[in-house]
Amino acid sequence: MQNYCGLALEEIVNIDILQEIQDKFCKATGLAAIIVDVAGKPVTLPSEFTEFCKYVRSTSIGLVRCMDCDDRGGRTATENHQPVVYNCHLGLTDLAAPIIVNDEYLGAFLAGQVVMATDGHDARIETRRRWIEAGFDPKVHMEVFDIVEVVPPERVKAGADLLYIMSNYIVEMGIANISQRQLLAEMKAKAELETLLKANELKALQSQVNPHFLFNTLNTIARLAMLEGAERTQEMVFALSDLLRNNLRNIDQSNTLAEEISSIKNYLLIQQVRFGDRVKAEINIPADLEKMGIPVMTLQPLVENSIIHGLEPKKEGGNIQITAKVEADKLLIIIADTGVGIKPEKILGIFGDEKRTACKGQTTGLGIINVHKRLQNHFGNEYGIKIDAQPGLGTIVKIYLPLARY
Repeated sequence: MQNYCGLALEEIVNIDILQEIQDKFCKATGLAAIIVDVAGKPVTLPSEFTEFCKYVRSTSIGLVRCMDCDDRGGRTATENHQPVVYNCHLGLTDLAAPIIVNDEYLGAFLAGQVVMATDGHDARIETRRRWIEAGFDPKVHMEVFDIVEVVPPERVKAGADLLYIMSNYIVEMGIANISQRQLLAEMKAKAELETLLKANELKALQSQVNPHFLFNTLNTIARLAMLEGAERTQEMVFALSDLLRNNLRNIDQSNTLAEEISSIKNYLLIQQVRFGDRVKAEINIPADLEKMGIPVMTLQPLVENSIIHGLEPKKEGGNIQITAKVEADKLLIIIADTGVGIKPEKILGIFGDEKRTACKGQTTGLGIINVHKRLQNHFGNEYGIKIDAQPGLGTIVKIYLPLARY
């Protein structure tokens, strides 16, 4: 099951509702009760607490001991996967039922503060001994113990059963609330993705040129360059033609990794003419991964980002290294540069809800977040992009894709 580490009980179920459930339980059973979090700290106000327990919890040492006892009771119930009946640190009978949402312990429903009628056991002597050992006033014990209710074992059992029903109800509410949050988050993510895709479609329409006219023109220029003996110019024109042909494909189509790398080589050829020795590139793709499928235009925006935002600001330039490997049953492609790096807050901004103009590609118009969202939309949230970077030490972009041959 999915883990919801970091979500507190009060973040999953409304406190007012928890309080209402607890108060009604106490009225129905005559037991005292409280709901605590994963550390034994109360998340509700106490209901029907005895004068005995009010006095103990009014002292700093007593409150700490009670919270520790509550924590142990809740965790014991969790280990047993059912409500437990136990004696508190001062000898009163308590009940605990765990609150477990999707296999994660979030707290406990605690009740009791009674003396259970048991043959041959004098609760007064036992609680007094513990009371004095804890450093409390013996005179106060005489005042508060005599008004603690004595209940038969069957009533304690019935209280435990009802406590279990109430804790299960809280769990059901928690799961329902989590499911609702997930649905809202998925709807928000889908809306964001649709907005990004529409923006990209609009940019494509705004910059669209008839492909046939464009390629015919480039081929004409290439032939002229060949006739004039300008081999370098001819190579550049062919590289640009191949690059544009790939970029004008439907963005939902897939390439092999080898085809995508071929497009990257054309892009790097053009950029190295522009930047000269300031930009050096090394590509190392194992032969057995070249047939792996990868969505069109996954790598170019990221390589472009490394050059424009990483290497260009450095006077001496730097290196880009592109590698691929299999890691944890995923295809991992790594684009590492020795550029200026990225500040941690900038990385958070890229993947957050901030305006993302700074992370857009210069020529593609496709930013890091666009590629990340597109991969997650295609393959799921376990895929996409991760960035490791430090200012002045370069940037490592990791792209996680499923293992699938194209």
